[in-house]
Amino acid sequence: MPKNRSLLNALLIIAMLLLSACNNSSNNNNGETTAESDSSAEPGELTELTVAFPIFAALPKDMSLIEEAVSKIAEEKINVKVKLLPISFSNWIQQVNLMFSSGENLDLMPTIYAYNTAITQGQLIPLDELLNKHGEGIIAALDPAYLDASRVNGAIFGVPTLHEMAYVNGITMREDILEKKQIDTSKLRKLEDLEKVLKAVKNSEPATAPLIPSTGASILDNYQTFDRLDNHLGVLPDFDNGLKVVNWYGTEEYAEQLHMLRRWYQDGLILKDASTNQVNAQDLIDSNRGFAFLLNAHPGALHFEEEGDKSTSKVPMKTIAFSDPPVSTTAHITNTMWGITSNSKSPDKAMEFLNLMYSDKDISNLLIWGIEGRHYKVLTGNVIDFPEGVNDQNSGYRLNAGWMFGNQFIAHVWQGTDPDIWEKVKQFNESAVKSKALGFTFDPTAVKTEIAAIGNVISQYRLPLETGSVDPDNVLPKFLDNLKIAGIDKVIEEKQRQLDIWAKSNQ
Repeated sequence: MPKNRSLLNALLIIAMLLLSACNNSSNNNNGETTAESDSSAEPGELTELTVAFPIFAALPKDMSLIEEAVSKIAEEKINVKVKLLPISFSNWIQQVNLMFSSGENLDLMPTIYAYNTAITQGQLIPLDELLNKHGEGIIAALDPAYLDASRVNGAIFGVPTLHEMAYVNGITMREDILEKKQIDTSKLRKLEDLEKVLKAVKNSEPATAPLIPSTGASILDNYQTFDRLDNHLGVLPDFDNGLKVVNWYGTEEYAEQLHMLRRWYQDGLILKDASTNQVNAQDLIDSNRGFAFLLNAHPGALHFEEEGDKSTSKVPMKTIAFSDPPVSTTAHITNTMWGITSNSKSPDKAMEFLNLMYSDKDISNLLIWGIEGRHYKVLTGNVIDFPEGVNDQNSGYRLNAGWMFGNQFIAHVWQGTDPDIWEKVKQFNESAVKSKALGFTFDPTAVKTEIAAIGNVISQYRLPLETGSVDPDNVLPKFLDNLKIAGIDKVIEEKQRQLDIWAKSNQ
């Protein structure tokens, strides 16, 4: 089932916390840890693996049953007993860091929007040799370009989960208002084309803000025409630009977008308190305060919205992708990665189990959906639903996080979702234009002081500018001056230096 927006908001929180945690870690060996031979078990002896992952709701009451069922399969196939360690996302960073500092056993974990951070902190080991020995299912499941995009300093430290490896800019809108006022959306091709639609909504629904952001976000957060190269501080316009890194905030295109947003804001087309908004977009929609928001579209989002997002939305929604082709960047591939930790005493066995997560349908369905007959029933083909008497509230296992567990492409599909959704996602991924910097990962260590200072500047200026709340003629020059004072030129210079080295070695 596609990700719902509440989980996306949770992930954004995690991302921000992880970035903050990066500067506080003292365990930094730049990922130089190497895999050692398994030493914890004699040949033929059962190996126990600890597999940690974040959860975004209460601990499922049937987690022990899932662990038992997964272990049964793993024991039969690879002589491994699995200990599943779900950790509340609010405690994820603190608890994982504590496990590393105390040397506690931890074999496998996902990195969520923090792959490079985990590597620079020495939390993950290189996987190249282990993949060649035990990762045939992983290699078969992943496009080689996406596996190569995981390389940092030439080595693979994590395996991408199977999900949408690309995105296209789009917008999701209230379908009831579109139909009631017969608003034509057929000519929406780019951001600028929205103005007529937004004005039509403003005229017919004066109490509803036509365009809204989400919690703590700007209007432009989900509209990008560049490769952000990890952190937006030095980007590649049009995902190419001859591999020349530029300050996006100083480009003519950015200034034009800000002037357009300012005009929209003054015309009442953007939520009045957009720059200070602390309500997520769906809640604004459901409370009749908003009509539409921008998003990164993909086949799952398009289908889910067309079905009305029944699990979270009170009103049917319609999503439209703009005309640009889907684009794949390193950030989209490495946002959720599975790695073997430097604490693992059994890296070979850990890779064998990771391989099952990407190749064994039973393991995949257990981790994603639970136990057949107890947490779901098969309706027809690969389509499932709740068993009699079970629902979203009383189910003993309902994580809604299929995107996190390896290979959801081989798992069942929940009723209401297109049965062919994963085939469509595969086709979407295959059709994507690959950024010229696909596979490049920026190491911010040399400029972390400047990045911290720049972060303070961005926190002050970006939201007001990117919601149209302030006049860019007055505020944008101040923003650019303060970025320069904080050291953005030095960051861009360092990023360009690293990108040039990467490009030379990847010719």
